[in-house]
Amino acid sequence: MNPAYDFTGQVAFVTGASSGMGLATARAFAEAGAAVALADIDQEALTAATKQLTDDGHRALALICDVADEDQVAAAVDRTVETLGRLDVAYNNAGIQIPPADAAEESVEVFDRVHAVNLRGVWASMKHELRHMRARGSGAIVNCSSLGGLVGIPNRASYHSSKHGVIGLTGSAALEYAPRGIRINAVCPGTIDTPMVSDMIAKGELDRAEAEAAQPIGRLGTAQEIAQAVLWLCSPGASFVVGVALPVDGGYVAR
Repeated sequence: MNPAYDFTGQVAFVTGASSGMGLATARAFAEAGAAVALADIDQEALTAATKQLTDDGHRALALICDVADEDQVAAAVDRTVETLGRLDVAYNNAGIQIPPADAAEESVEVFDRVHAVNLRGVWASMKHELRHMRARGSGAIVNCSSLGGLVGIPNRASYHSSKHGVIGLTGSAALEYAPRGIRINAVCPGTIDTPMVSDMIAKGELDRAEAEAAQPIGRLGTAQEIAQAVLWLCSPGASFVVGVALPVDGGYVAR
């Protein structure tokens, strides 16, 4: 049984919200009483995800947004505040995976693209969320890193460098904004059963049995388990937690 959280009267902003961990977190915030702004680049999936929430009686706002474009991020955050009235919590989840590659062979185009989404996208989202939160002197932000932000794995250098960067970004901003009443943390998912991971398995980029065996708990995580970690980090229950990179990985990095 998941713990109960109460975000009644609050507004949550979630990127990469049309599926997987983003959608699970948006739904969890909505079920806990928050109005939720869902931002994503995939218009069709975003429309369907938002309709799921509104059909269930929740207040949800769909925002088309490519997080690699700072202007789009700024507009999405501004529209959230204009439409829903405020911004209390945010989960900067949007990210992409890239195929495994020899570090000596990977192209600059691939490196730049994964950093544009996974690192600069988090930077832009946090930047514009903070501009609204600091005016009110309160808020909580969770950035999505990865177990790849905590360890290295062969053939994953570019992806892992983007996720390591999220942790550095999170820690520095957390120290800057803790005195202003805003808590910033990161969540580091292990291998989670999401559409992105399913696609990697289908393409032969990941072996499911090996991935399950690599996590001491012996299975893949669920999107809902990441959502619960995010809600806890945004809740009063984590009121003294600042600048943490929280592994939610079935024990992978504990080995």
